[in-house]
Amino acid sequence: MLFVCYPKCSTCKKAETWLKDNGIEFSVRNIKEDNPTYDELKEWHNMSDLPLKRFFNTSGMLYRSMQLKDKLDSMSEEEQLQLLASDGMLVKRPIFVTESKVLVGFKIKEWEIIK
Repeated sequence: MLFVCYPKCSTCKKAETWLKDNGIEFSVRNIKEDNPTYDELKEWHNMSDLPLKRFFNTSGMLYRSMQLKDKLDSMSEEEQLQLLASDGMLVKRPIFVTESKVLVGFKIKEWEIIK
């Protein structure tokens, strides 16, 4: 299982602690140093059953500075995936990837399914 995170993110730290406390083994990937590729994002989006908008880090400075709130609705899914793949700081984190499910953001109720 893959835990995609940003080490300075407090939510990522909470999620990592929760995973360890629940005895879940995983490998860690720093989203800033090793951004998900277009193909990974497309696959994860399909596995997640979430709208693509949920993959954007809407509270991030880069998202705000690019004024993406006003632009996403007019962008195609292809354009959105390419944009996400261009910079890890645009991607919501943490992301937890299992063989059959992808979780985006950390909400304990949602993550209970991986225990």
